[in-house]
Amino acid sequence: MKKTRMNLVLSFLLFILSGCSVISSDEEKQKVGLLVPNTVNDQVWGTKGYKGLLKLQSRYGFEVFYKEEIVKEIDIKNSVQELHNKGVTLIFGHGNEYVDIFNEIASTYPEIHFISFNGEATEENTTTLSFEGYAMGYFGGMVAAEHSSSQEIAVIAAFPWQPEVEGFIDGAKYHNPKTKVHAYFTEDWDDEEVAMTHLQSITKETNTDVFYPAGDGFNIPVIEKVKEDGNYAIGYVSDQADISETMVLTSTIQHVDKLYDLVAKQYMEDKLQHGSLSFDMQDGVISLGQFSPLLEEDFTEQLNQYVEKYKKTGELPK
Repeated sequence: MKKTRMNLVLSFLLFILSGCSVISSDEEKQKVGLLVPNTVNDQVWGTKGYKGLLKLQSRYGFEVFYKEEIVKEIDIKNSVQELHNKGVTLIFGHGNEYVDIFNEIASTYPEIHFISFNGEATEENTTTLSFEGYAMGYFGGMVAAEHSSSQEIAVIAAFPWQPEVEGFIDGAKYHNPKTKVHAYFTEDWDDEEVAMTHLQSITKETNTDVFYPAGDGFNIPVIEKVKEDGNYAIGYVSDQADISETMVLTSTIQHVDKLYDLVAKQYMEDKLQHGSLSFDMQDGVISLGQFSPLLEEDFTEQLNQYVEKYKKTGELPK
């Protein structure tokens, strides 16, 4: 009788503990949100962010939410409130459009950590991320100068402050001091019309034969037009060898999914710092893409050695 009673008590306790375990698991399941300024199907920046979000879902079992075309202040604030209502505690604003507003509203949502890009995070629960673009631009400039037969190359970027622009110019000049570099800016990440106008002007007025479209909202149409014109390009953000394995000489790739993974891991371990953080090749989030078969093997081998040295020492060829 006592044994039977004891078995019933143990069964009851196991049932209770099992129920508590399920509830605890549900409560602790991390919920992550993503806001993108355009669409997750743009095949460049937005797609990169979405793939990063899906990687967190598959690797860590996070419950994820995303919202597209969130740019206006009222839409950002409403979206944050909506995600807060769902229990989201980590929000990625996939661009610099979110920096100021996240700083403004952060104190209203102390339980949420806000992540954005290319800006200054001022609050305890805000962090901004940036890719250190100088080195990738430097190596891209070396490739462009190596392949240019006219010794004229061009960068069509969004903004003059992009470090990859300076890097591209410096790398080209290092590899071939006679190289002339033309630099044009759209003052917007997505202004395809202005970028194409610049491309037309450069093609008409110069002998440029290698182009570096350093803007994620217009690089693909620029590269497609460059291909049509029989010229060459350096890809940006993604490996764009799929446009052409020959005319895309290489790409300067930003591995957004790896950056999201790194940040999420730091967040879960309570090691994610507030403020402005930057990441480079040494962090595994930036690399060069596939090399065109038109490039000499001796050159690409030497370039790979330069890349490895930079990753180990932080020193670029000078």
